[in-house]
Amino acid sequence: MRNPVLVLASGVFDLVHYGHIRFIEEAKKLGGANSRLVVIVARDKTVKRLKGRRPVIPENQRRAIVEALKPVDEAILGYEELSFKETITKVKPDIIAVGYDQQSIENDVKAVIREKGMKIKVERIGKFGPEDLASSSKIKRKILNEGQASS
Repeated sequence: MRNPVLVLASGVFDLVHYGHIRFIEEAKKLGGANSRLVVIVARDKTVKRLKGRRPVIPENQRRAIVEALKPVDEAILGYEELSFKETITKVKPDIIAVGYDQQSIENDVKAVIREKGMKIKVERIGKFGPEDLASSSKIKRKILNEGQASS
């Protein structure tokens, strides 16, 4: 019997929203029936370094929330130094799903795949949901703006 197709996806997943849910659902679909979806959740220190601020929700809680989502088979914390080579070698995915806003991750992952001579497909997943609710940052801004408007 053949092993199920393993799909790897990643993200920060701070304030999980509709776009995150749709991204995860679409990532799982890439592998077909009986596929496995492993999701890498970015570490707090990695997010701080890359975005200049820590996530609202701590990494262990974000990982648990993502793992509780129906399509996710396993959610693990990423490496603090953001090592695609180590992650890909450890997880051994057949497909890597990247989001519409993950161009640099897509480029880095493709470079690792080429360097290692791996046969891994990289698939870009489109954007979902209303523009003003399409990212955790936009949701945080909306909350702040509406809170200030009502004061």
